[in-house]
Amino acid sequence: MDDMTISPVTGTDLKNWGHAPGPRFPDLLDKANEMLASGESRDAIRHALAMQLPPPPKQYALHAAGAVTFHENLTPADADEATNLEKVRETMRVVMRTPTVIGGAIMPDACPAGPVGTIPVGGVVAARNAIHPGMHSADICCSLMMSDLGGADPAAVLEAAASVTHFGPGGRPQGNRFTVSLDLLDAFRANPFLKSAKTIQSAQEHMGTQGDGNHFLFVGRSRATGRTALITHHGSRGPGAKLYKAGIEVVEGYRKRHSPETLKQNAWIPADCEDGQAYWEALQLIRKWTKTNHNSIHQATLEKARASASDRFWNEHNFVFRRGDIYLHGKGATPAWGDFAADADAAGRTIIPLNMASPVLIVRGTDATHAWGFSPHGAGRNWSRTEHMRRLGTKTPEQALVEETQGIDVRFHAGKVDASELPSSYKPATAVTAQIETFGLADIVDQIEPYGCIMAGELPRFQKIRQSRR
Repeated sequence: MDDMTISPVTGTDLKNWGHAPGPRFPDLLDKANEMLASGESRDAIRHALAMQLPPPPKQYALHAAGAVTFHENLTPADADEATNLEKVRETMRVVMRTPTVIGGAIMPDACPAGPVGTIPVGGVVAARNAIHPGMHSADICCSLMMSDLGGADPAAVLEAAASVTHFGPGGRPQGNRFTVSLDLLDAFRANPFLKSAKTIQSAQEHMGTQGDGNHFLFVGRSRATGRTALITHHGSRGPGAKLYKAGIEVVEGYRKRHSPETLKQNAWIPADCEDGQAYWEALQLIRKWTKTNHNSIHQATLEKARASASDRFWNEHNFVFRRGDIYLHGKGATPAWGDFAADADAAGRTIIPLNMASPVLIVRGTDATHAWGFSPHGAGRNWSRTEHMRRLGTKTPEQALVEETQGIDVRFHAGKVDASELPSSYKPATAVTAQIETFGLADIVDQIEPYGCIMAGELPRFQKIRQSRR
């Protein structure tokens, strides 16, 4: 036996015994091999080191089906909406099983937004001490801002806006960019979720841009005062999308360790841990960037039109809001309590657009308990883009646009009508407005009658291909 070499304990041995590599790994190896040299058996060493193993991660089981419920603030008006509502119910029942969730609600504009178990558009989910990135979606802080331009000519304002704003994928080219505060960029660099070079670059390139889809720039007149109003709708663009991706990567680690039964889209970060605090701060910085983005487009338009603003306010509807230790996730849902944000400058008012041919609602929230304090963010949809095109029949998008928006100056930045944004692709504006009142979700204080709007529009096919290959 004397001439036999005893094999040392290795890192592989420690990992097989359940120890994770980390700062204490070298000390554990040293201790193990000291015990081995003193004649201890490997079994004895393994048992001794077991005292150094961290406790197993706390496990969170899914709620039993039906144990956590949600409020419905939607009454179907026809067969299409009844079918849509059943799909929303199906997905919300699964969302409610998430361990951190304590309740939820659906708004009159509710519609599915992904696989079953994904928070729907028009959905609100309340969670205790938990932030769920998948529940605010990649379009973090999608929001609206309105400026009161007094007696400004709406035609001149729309023309100025068309020359100023930027729709479509990507950002502004070098030489045509809007300035981003150095203090804000420094705050990005100090946050672990926002400090990457790509995020900083997108924060600079995307300032002054509005993206695509249902984002718009709207000009109209107040029904109450006759004054001209400018309204923009967009989210946090590239910086927000990159924060979303970073958040999803982090929460997946928590999900695997603590609740592998939880669906990936419903994973969470504990709000009181280091990652949770950093993510919450990142959300607030993205919110600040998005507000600045709205402001930059409004100010550039005003300067071009030689107009001025006497009042300006804004609100987000894809975000996470905190009330005590409850984190309220609104996916296409508008906060409707007076002090939801210190910098909203709204005197309790929020903005709810419906479609390009209908008035934009200015409302004052009622903090309804059956809605967890929210109201809808728009009109929502009862069917897909494909189904909408089928229902148009032989009618072209251009023909439908003329029929549905008579007397309104509607422009598509890419030059081609996006049929999925026609009024007929949304739920009826009158029905959504009526249900806001029926369910007591908000009080309508004004309506901005449409003069015209700008949207991204359909990209030419070659541009879509080029964008997808980047």
